Amino acid sequence: MESAGSTSAQLTRNVAEDLPAGALQSKLELAAAKKRPLRVKLGLDPTAPDIHLGHTVVLMKLREFQDLGHRVVLIVGDFTARVGDPSGRSETRPVLSAEEIVANAQTYERQASRILDQDPGRYELRYNSEWLDMSMAELLALVRTTTVAQLLEREDFANRFKGGSPISVLELLYPLMQGFDSVAVEADVELGGTDQTFNILLGRDIQRHYGVAEQAVITMPILPGIDGVEKMSKTKGNEIAIEASADEMFGRTMRLPDDAMPSWFELLAIDPPAGDAGPRDSKVHLAKAIVERFHGLDAADAAEAQFVSQFVEHEIPADIEDFAVAPVDGNVHLPLALADGFGISRSEARRLLEQGGVKLNGEVLDGATLDVEADLVSGAVVQIGRRRFKRFVIDR
Repeated sequence: MESAGSTSAQLTRNVAEDLPAGALQSKLELAAAKKRPLRVKLGLDPTAPDIHLGHTVVLMKLREFQDLGHRVVLIVGDFTARVGDPSGRSETRPVLSAEEIVANAQTYERQASRILDQDPGRYELRYNSEWLDMSMAELLALVRTTTVAQLLEREDFANRFKGGSPISVLELLYPLMQGFDSVAVEADVELGGTDQTFNILLGRDIQRHYGVAEQAVITMPILPGIDGVEKMSKTKGNEIAIEASADEMFGRTMRLPDDAMPSWFELLAIDPPAGDAGPRDSKVHLAKAIVERFHGLDAADAAEAQFVSQFVEHEIPADIEDFAVAPVDGNVHLPLALADGFGISRSEARRLLEQGGVKLNGEVLDGATLDVEADLVSGAVVQIGRRRFKRFVIDR
């Protein structure tokens, strides 16, 4: 049996920070002495319908804990999503409707199951509306645990305060609510991105106020989006959803800047190609590995063949603007999509279709086909004439 020290070293491989120093090893030693698994917490707010590759960095670390016999507590923040996490924000986040939150929350467990082991002994799903829909007396007890000065130590709050940007009282409550999640589920360890460091550390203070043992803190580096700069985010349009089609997943990965590839290989736990592979071959290797993880080897091979057909044989440029298309009953109405995407009239779109002037992934579309299954359009390159291209992405 491995020692707590070697297990700690394994679990802290590729993490950003293990806080406070030695806390995780102490938790592992205590768990071994008491012969019980650790309760390892991750909270996800359903602010968008899709889990993307950025989320999988921390989800895969959770899976490592599970594989060592520990119990993951995945919290879907259906209540905290009503506030909106202010982490890294320079302005107040728009508040989602109750209907949007419910719809998004319903997709999270299914998508997380593609990475996490859902054996009841190693997995627990909770919604924080279970405990955060509290009485005024309970809320007052919670807010007494923290001072305004503590909250304004947060870099984003401090910058907004100094710059004169408004900070709502609701936003100030967010870190307290996240901290109370740790009290409610008696978390031994909490995981999150580096943008969550303040919130998770504050959770330790709140646990202490409630007489609960303080959690160890593990933060993971932030995966940049396909622009290679900004944090991966649906809002920024630089994400790859884990339920994206194989072709869309492959194609969007191929748009990643060369200098961002090392962090993707490391954070997504993908081995770089052996030998002296050039940037393009390395990116193909990365794209295939990502597609294989979520769709299987056959789909990865097919996605590579499709990409070669699109961008090499048909001389399609690699840098193509995305255009979101909203399907109706699972289909995309091509005249409407072409009109919106290329800024032409619907009648002009129909004329182009009838004359064979529209290509999908390099192949001429049948002019009699006006409605196409959304899955066929997702991630596909649509071409009008010789130089006008759009990549149609399904608006989920």
